[in-house]
Amino acid sequence: MVKSLRRVKIAGLSTYVPPKVLTNADLETLVDTTNEWILQRTGIKERHIVGPGVATSDLAKEAACGAIRQAGITAADLGFIAVGTTTPDTIFPSTACLLQHKLAASHAWGFDVGAACSGFVYAFTTAMQMVATGSTDHALAVGADVMSSIIDYTDRATCVLFGDGAGAVVLAAADDTEPAVIDFAHEIDGSGGPALCMPAGGSRMPASHETVDKRLHYVKQDGATVFKFAVRKTEEICRRILERNHFDPSQVDLFVSHQANRRIITAAADRLGLPESKVIINLEMYGNTTAATIPLALADAIRQGRLKKGDLVLLASVGAGFTVGAVLLRWSL
Repeated sequence: MVKSLRRVKIAGLSTYVPPKVLTNADLETLVDTTNEWILQRTGIKERHIVGPGVATSDLAKEAACGAIRQAGITAADLGFIAVGTTTPDTIFPSTACLLQHKLAASHAWGFDVGAACSGFVYAFTTAMQMVATGSTDHALAVGADVMSSIIDYTDRATCVLFGDGAGAVVLAAADDTEPAVIDFAHEIDGSGGPALCMPAGGSRMPASHETVDKRLHYVKQDGATVFKFAVRKTEEICRRILERNHFDPSQVDLFVSHQANRRIITAAADRLGLPESKVIINLEMYGNTTAATIPLALADAIRQGRLKKGDLVLLASVGAGFTVGAVLLRWSL
C-alpha cells in the first residue's frame, strides 16, 4: 500500500564561508584583468577562499552544525544526509560519509549529489522526499564547494568567478498549519556537458603527466553558451513550477536564483516580470560558490529582513551537465 506523503518544512538553515577574502584587486596581481572588467561582466567584488588543507567536508560541517542547532535537534536525530558538491574531499569515500562521521550522526545514511551548481536544490529535493515518505523525521541537505581547488588562477575567464562556501538545511515534517515545501521541478540536458566541465581526473581521462601539464584538472567553460542556456532555462523552469501550482510570478515574494552572474539573474528575473525588490543578489561578496549559493542567499535575505515566515519563495538553478532545478515553498522559519 502506498503511504500518503507528509508535508515538509525547513526546520533549520545555516551557512559558512572561510575567513580569507580574495578581492578583485588581488586578482589584478595574478592575471590580466581589472576590477572594472570583473564588476561589469559578473557583478563580483570579492570571494572567500579556504586555507591550506581545508576541504569541502570541513565547510559542510560548520554549516550543518548551525542548521542542526537551529532545528533544535542533535546530529543523532538525523536519518539521512545529502551533500551537493562538485569538489568532494576525495572521489571516494563520499563527502556525505565524511560529514556523517564528523557530525557523529550515528543513525544517518546518505550520499553525494553531483549536479554542479544545481547541487543544493537536487540535494534539497532528495532529502525532502526522504522526510515526505516517512523514511526519516529529519534529513540534512548540504551544498558545499571548495572551488578554489579546481580553479586555474592563470585563466582570467574562470578564476574571477568562483569562491568557496557551504550552506545546509534541516528538513522535517510539517503539520497542516505550517508553511511547507510546495513542489519541485528538475531536468537535465547532457548535450551541454562540454560547455562547462573539468576534462581530466575521471575514468575517461585519468590523471597523468600530460593532463597535469595541459591544465586539464581545472574548470573549463564556454561562457556564451552557458549564459544563454542559463537565462532561458531559469525562466522556463520557474514558469513551469509556478503554472503547475496555479501561481503567477507576481505572487512570488522572493526569487532566489543560483548566484553565478548578476546579468543571468537579472535577465531571468526581467523575463519573469519580477521587480528588483523581489530578487536577492549577493554574489558581489561571495562569487559563485557553486552548490552553496542558494543557502547563502537565503541567509542574507533573512539578515536583510527580506524573508519572513509564510513568504512564497522560488529557488532556481542551472549548472554544468546541464542540470536545471527549481523548488517552490512557503518559508517556515
